[in-house]
Amino acid sequence: MSSGHKTATVFLTVICALLLVIAGLSLQWPVWAWSASAAVLVTGSAAAFWSDSRRRPSGPWEYPAHPDLPVPPVERWERTVAGVALPSSVPDYDFLFSATIRWRPLAAAVDAPRVNAGGLAVDAVLARARAVTARQNPHHSTLAQHQLDGALGTMEPDVTDRVEAMAENVTLQLSDADRERLTKLSTVRKDEDVWEHERNYERSKRTYLGNEVLKDTGSAVVWWMAKHDDRIEKTVDLIGPLAQLSSAANNQEVPELFRHLVARPDAPGERVNGESVNGSTAPHGAYFSSFAAPDGQPFRDGDGEREPEEPDVPTVLGSFMDDAGLARDEYVRALFARRIADCLAAEGCEEAASAIRRRFDSPGTAGDESAGDSDEEAPGEAGGAGYGTSEGG
Repeated sequence: MSSGHKTATVFLTVICALLLVIAGLSLQWPVWAWSASAAVLVTGSAAAFWSDSRRRPSGPWEYPAHPDLPVPPVERWERTVAGVALPSSVPDYDFLFSATIRWRPLAAAVDAPRVNAGGLAVDAVLARARAVTARQNPHHSTLAQHQLDGALGTMEPDVTDRVEAMAENVTLQLSDADRERLTKLSTVRKDEDVWEHERNYERSKRTYLGNEVLKDTGSAVVWWMAKHDDRIEKTVDLIGPLAQLSSAANNQEVPELFRHLVARPDAPGERVNGESVNGSTAPHGAYFSSFAAPDGQPFRDGDGEREPEEPDVPTVLGSFMDDAGLARDEYVRALFARRIADCLAAEGCEEAASAIRRRFDSPGTAGDESAGDSDEEAPGEAGGAGYGTSEGG
């Protein structure tokens, strides 16, 4: 009997005795009633003590008859694989697979042959991994690793139903050499795409200029007027150079209708539009008044200070390419000028062709050459950029 039970029994006995005394005094019991009540109270208390002493104790204070046995260690079946080559979607670019493979044996028949459970588990995991990596691009090795980690994260039986296997700590990567090759191939492919777009852009521009703008003299004049509809007089003065450019672009002679407007260096006395300037052929004087002299001042016609000069073919060609938008790419500009020079040379205009080659055959050096020209250089050759500036002024 515990001390708690003893205390509770004594406490209840005292309370019952007090109740009996109060009842006897209130009811004025006789003497024999007091004796009977006392006997009942003592008997009940004794019975309670005896009942608690016979009860078998139970609870945390009970100890087994034998000491605790140690918990048997959990048997672990695992194996680590590293650097296993798995195929990718691109031939000759293999992933390198590493992981910790865990397995557990399955129930087998009594007469079943003994097996290498670890080998079966590794083979089962590699087969599952190979099915995933064979669909992956080697450029996306990190993404393939996460997908493989999820695919191998579940215990699944092998084909013989002898083991269940899974993989942990999965890593998937490419060798350094393959990664470098893929980077180079990607860079070359991107550069090739850019180059192809540039070629298409250049081809489209040449087609536009050759088949539409310079198809004939009329198309060239209309194109010029569309860009300078407020300069009709200058357009009239440029009919000759535009006829020469369109004929050169199509490997043809200048039509008879426009030959009298074309400046010929081998015929200094020829008259153009009924006028002759210092023995050389030139278009209308209003056309030359828009050019700037080598010192930056406009030509003055008739005031005795400076006589108008004839703009050379390279200057007119440079103005044409500026208006066509070729000034943004100096190499395309040089290619176009070389084609015009070859056409002029084929027509016998060697001097004009040589002047064009000297001006445009070296892209990016025109500024250096013009800076080193002497003061005796022709105003037309020194003013390659002056033609464009004269339009704004």
